Amino acid sequence: MPFVNPNGFRRYMARLTQLPDGALRLAGLVSMVLGLVLLLIVNR
Repeated sequence: MPFVNPNGFRRYMARLTQLPDGALRLAGLVSMVLGLVLLLIVNR
């Protein structure tokens, strides 16, 4: 993503630093669960 749109990526990262810890943890949990589901689907 930084290669395609470096300014957008920079703005996105700046907004991430302002999120509360709980929101970051929830986003991490959701991404892990989605990744696991995707792996299960691909391996079938």
